[in-house]
Formats: sequence, structure tokens, C-alpha cells
Amino acid sequence: MKLLIASNNAHKVREIREILSGYFDEMVTMREAGLAIDVVEDGATFQDNAVKKATEILEKSGFDAALADDSGLCVDALGGAPGVYSARYAGEGHDDAANNAKLMADMRDVPDGERTCRFVSCVALARKGMPVLVAQGTAEGTLLRSAAGENGFGYDPYFFYPPLQKSFAQLTAQEKNSVSHRRASLDALRQALDAEQGER
Repeated sequence: MKLLIASNNAHKVREIREILSGYFDEMVTMREAGLAIDVVEDGATFQDNAVKKATEILEKSGFDAALADDSGLCVDALGGAPGVYSARYAGEGHDDAANNAKLMADMRDVPDGERTCRFVSCVALARKGMPVLVAQGTAEGTLLRSAAGENGFGYDPYFFYPPLQKSFAQLTAQEKNSVSHRRASLDALRQALDAEQGER
């Protein structure tokens, strides 16, 4: 089975290939396949967006299977925001710096003990003639008051991960890949694929 990965993010693609390598004959990215399929992510949840992206891309690409994900940061004191709006928290066309500045401003008066948050990743695997498999993973942390670390992207410099006592931006790529929300969701997807194969 040939899998189309609905992403051109090199780090994300490498992680997907490592974790799911035994399940597909070939895995290619949208860019490698010469495809530019734009899907409007207007769902209310990460799962809505991941499923919509995977199913639309499967239909338009002609591939056997398509894998899509949606992820973001959910802050308890903000009622789960930025959530599905994580990439555009400061508005359309804004960058990571603007998103982080808005987040820090919104959290300015929240005391240290109430700054709990989590990264959430939801992956959806759409396949021809088969049900869509969905899996979700999280990484629990707290929100820092200032940036720490030079690695990562997005909200990583402000996301403190207690088990390693570092922000996500202070972790090496290898460290982050072993504990990230995306790793957790892909591991859960792999378990779902194993269970499905065991039922046949």
C-alpha cells in the first residue's frame, strides 16, 4: 500500500517514516508526489481537521492511503485556547512570534500554579474502501513566562516539559521525538493498525 503523507514538514515526515515504516510499501510527501491540494481546516476539533484533510486528499490524489494530522497547544486557563487556532492565534498571516506574544499577553496575570497546558496531536489515516483510523496523543506541560531554548518552532520555547525539566525548545530533536504529542499519536495509530491486522 502506497501512503501519501499530507505534510512537507521535514521533521514531521521523518518521524512518520520511522514509526510507520513497516506498514506501507512506500511513503511519499505531497511535494514528492507533485501535488498541491489545499484543504480548508475549518473543523471544531483537531480530529475534525485531521479527518477532513486525510479524506479529501485521498479522494483527490488517487493514492491508496493518506495520512494527515492536526495539532496545537491547549491552555487550561484559556479554556483550551489557542487549540485548533494555534497556528493563527494572533490572526491570519501572523507568525510564531506574534502568536507567542499574544499568548504571553493573555496569560500575563495567570499565576504559576495555574499555567498547565498540553500539546495535542491527532492523526487520521484514510484508506480506499476502509474505515478512517484516528489516533490522538498529548504531551503535558506548563507555560513559561519567557522563552527558553533555541530549537523547535511555534510554542516550543514557552512549553515546559516537567519529566525532562526543559522546554521543548531546549530538547534535542531526538529527545523531542521520543516524548512529543506527535510521537504519542503515531504510536497509538501503530497500535490501532496492529490490532486491525490481528483481527484479520
